[in-house]
Amino acid sequence: MKLKPYLEIILAVTAFTAKAQKVDTAQIIVHYKFTHVRDTLNRDKPLVENMMLLAGRNASVYKSYDRKLREEQMRKMVMEQVNTGSANINVRSGGSPLGPNIDYYQYPNANKFYSRERLVNNYVIEEALPAPVWKISADTATINGLQCQKAATHFKGRDYTAWFCADLPYRVGPWKLNGLPGLIVEAYDTKKEVEFKFDGLEKVDPKAKKETDPVASSATSARTIIFGGAEDRNQAPNVIALPANAIKTTPKELNELKEVMRKDPEAFFQSQMAAMPGNRSFTFSSGTNSASGIKSVSVQRNDDAKLNVTNNPIELPENGNEK
Repeated sequence: MKLKPYLEIILAVTAFTAKAQKVDTAQIIVHYKFTHVRDTLNRDKPLVENMMLLAGRNASVYKSYDRKLREEQMRKMVMEQVNTGSANINVRSGGSPLGPNIDYYQYPNANKFYSRERLVNNYVIEEALPAPVWKISADTATINGLQCQKAATHFKGRDYTAWFCADLPYRVGPWKLNGLPGLIVEAYDTKKEVEFKFDGLEKVDPKAKKETDPVASSATSARTIIFGGAEDRNQAPNVIALPANAIKTTPKELNELKEVMRKDPEAFFQSQMAAMPGNRSFTFSSGTNSASGIKSVSVQRNDDAKLNVTNNPIELPENGNEK
C-alpha cells in the first residue's frame, strides 16, 4: 500500500481531537483475572490476562495490568542500553499473549464512554455509556470477604451473571459493564467463555505521587501499580484522565488504520510519527545521560501476534434489537 492514501486516512482522522472529560481521582483499584475463549476450536487455550479497574467518584478506567508491567520492563531494557552508550537499541517483548491494547473509560454522570487504543498515537472512540438492563435477584454470596448480590443481564450478545457489592458505592465494573447499585466484583457469561474474576482490591492513597522508580511485582498481596504510556507516567498513579493528545476517531476509521498497519507497517509508522501532536520524534533520557547518539531502535514483539485467531469475539451479533 502506498503512503499517500494512508496519509489521507491519517489527515481525516486527525481533523478532530478528543473532547476531554473532567479529571477524576481513583479511590480504589480492583484487580480482575480476565479469561476469554477467543478460539472455540482451542478452548483449552483461552486468553488469560490480569486487568485492573481504577474507580473514582465520577469516572473509572479499565486497563491491562499485565501490559503496564510489560511496558515498564521494556522501558527499563531501553534505559539500560542507553546508559551503556549503545547506538542500536534492541528490545524484546515476550511472555504470555495479551489482548488488544485498549483502555475503557466510563463517565456515568455524563453518560459517556470512551475506548482508548494505542497505535503509536492515542485514538479515542466516544459513545454513549452502555446501559445493560439488569435483573437483581435475592441471591447473595461472599467473595473474598465482600458481601455481594447476584444480578443478570443480556448484553452485547451474551447472557451474563454478575455479583456486585453494595458496600462499595461505585456503579461501574470491568470492561463495559456498569449500572448496578454497587461495584461489579465478578461477572461471567453462561458458557464461561468470558469471565471477570475478582483478584483483589486496593484503597488508593490520595497523596500518592507519580512513579519515579517503579518496581514490577506480580504478587497479589504487594502489587505496584505501574502505568506504561509516557502520558501516564507524568501524572499521579491515581489520576483518571484521557490523554490530552488523544485523537478522536470512529470504529470505521480505526479499522482502516489497522488494515494499513497490517499491510504496510513501515508506512504506518512513518505516518503515525508525522501525525503525532506536538512531538514528531522519540527521545530517551535518563538523568544527565542523552540518547541523541542512538541510530536505531528495534522492538520485537511476540505476544499479540499469537492471538490472530478469533472466531468468538467478546461482543457477539444480536438477533434482535438489543444493544
